[in-house]
Amino acid sequence: MDQEDLIRRLNWFYSLEMNQVELYKVQSKQFKDHYAGQVFERVAAIEQSHVDNVAARITSLGAKPTLLGEVVSPILGMSLGNLMSLTGLERTLQLNMELERKAMSDYKKLIEDLVAGGEDPGGDLCSQLKDNFVDEHLHTALFDTLRENLMEDKIETL
Repeated sequence: MDQEDLIRRLNWFYSLEMNQVELYKVQSKQFKDHYAGQVFERVAAIEQSHVDNVAARITSLGAKPTLLGEVVSPILGMSLGNLMSLTGLERTLQLNMELERKAMSDYKKLIEDLVAGGEDPGGDLCSQLKDNFVDEHLHTALFDTLRENLMEDKIETL
């Protein structure tokens, strides 16, 4: 994979993660009276760490994070967060799991492509991408647990 393609793909993650940060921030406010609101706030902070590490990687490759990610993704995330919240907590959690699964699928594909090509600029890119993948997987599992508990009427406000 050439450097231009790698930067393009990293910029996709940069935009996706920026979107997720804003999405979860909005959801944390929309569901502030539920435990899920605290979960969304914490997940937003973890997603922000992904934004930061992907941006640093793009910069280390001599490029700048995409303006699309800087400007459009936060707006989309805020809008999507508000719209999804209107569907109720259970549906919001289901939709969040779909977003996380998309991120996992894309991280997995990039990792596989880097490994298949014997490429790992800086020596730790695959490790960083795997860490992000694990976080996305944990978010998915957590959202699923919250959704299941909600369906069983076990989650109450704190």
